[in-house]
Amino acid sequence: MPDLSYDYGALEPVISAEIMQLHHSKHHNTYVTNLNVAMDKLAECEQKGDTSGIISTQQAIKFNGGGHLNHSIFWKNLAPIGKGGGEMPSGELLTAINSQYGNLENMQKSLAAATIAVQGSGWGWLGYDKTSSKLVITTCANQDPLEATTGFVPLLGIDVWEHAYYLQYKNVRPDYVNEIFKIVNWTDVQERLIAAKK
Repeated sequence: MPDLSYDYGALEPVISAEIMQLHHSKHHNTYVTNLNVAMDKLAECEQKGDTSGIISTQQAIKFNGGGHLNHSIFWKNLAPIGKGGGEMPSGELLTAINSQYGNLENMQKSLAAATIAVQGSGWGWLGYDKTSSKLVITTCANQDPLEATTGFVPLLGIDVWEHAYYLQYKNVRPDYVNEIFKIVNWTDVQERLIAAKK
């Protein structure tokens, strides 16, 4: 389990301390616990040469491993207001956003629209396509990890599982998605872009 670099209440009023505490210590912790169980089962099946058993562990590894990967990015993608949250630095990220979307606001509108439209549970992503050297906006269902399932490098993820917002925003997902940009750690997103380009 990765530690947070801020307290559970530090993202208020955008995300409540109660949501953060449950989301990090319960939901993310469960993905890690279940991933460890699945990995132990996989190792056992590999030792026995149990091909059927190996195959049967794949869905649990994808779901729980994806949940762990996605949330590990999500926590770092966020920062408290006044401590980097919502503050876009100049540099490669802003240059790429302006080049492709015209400005930050247009990119955020496109990302928000795609994310709000996710059916059921999933994630909205700003990613990087190494093949075209372009930013991409896309979504993944459930806990599917972006890079492993699409090849795009994850830069910014927005969790739209109900546990991420329901206690505070009820069923009004658009309000949550639009508010989250106030606490995006754009410095972290830019560092991910620079690393992806190497």
